Amino acid sequence: MKRGRKEFVVFGLGKFGESIAIMLGRLGCNVLAVDKSEEKVDEVSQYVTHAVQADATDMDSLKTLGVSNFDVAIIAISQDMQSSIMTTMLVKDLGVSYIIAKAQNELHKKVLERIGADRIVFPEREMGARLARNLVANNIMDYIELSDKYSIVEIGVRDEWIGKTLIELNMRARFGLNVVAIRGEGGQIDVSPGAQRRMNQADILVVIGSNQDIKRVTNLEIS
Repeated sequence: MKRGRKEFVVFGLGKFGESIAIMLGRLGCNVLAVDKSEEKVDEVSQYVTHAVQADATDMDSLKTLGVSNFDVAIIAISQDMQSSIMTTMLVKDLGVSYIIAKAQNELHKKVLERIGADRIVFPEREMGARLARNLVANNIMDYIELSDKYSIVEIGVRDEWIGKTLIELNMRARFGLNVVAIRGEGGQIDVSPGAQRRMNQADILVVIGSNQDIKRVTNLEIS
């Protein structure tokens, strides 16, 4: 496998695993998608680098797939707790450096943590929390938590910002936020916009900053 960019392997192609595999593929990542179901494998094959029907709980199969060469493993199996735990253990034994696993409940989470998963996710719960945040902050479009102190958010342009340039707004000095991109009308994205970029009503600002500073601007409660 060619190196130079991260290699991802996704086990389990239910709604969660499928959406991750497809999105990583669209972002230009090298992705191996694995599932027992030939039908599910066929559904994602056009979006990922490789899609393979295999048993993720079989060590010989994982070795044949070259799983040890991957940087990140995403264990998207949760309904079958035994398969989820076994796959996580095998992937850990094969030396994958970062393992993300989907948990079904708190007990499942504790077991996954003990056997070496680096991050445990509850997709439905996290999606619900994100939606709640978006609903209570009327000028926030999306939210990604980077750590317990920093986040990236998409925020709408305030009325008083319309017509002003980035240099006039001086977001970093006034609010402690750095504008990393602007999504304009029609969905066009301007990455690293210049200081003279003028704000339009339809613009969405992608900003990064501390949760405390984000809260001041958006009135969003971030834990």
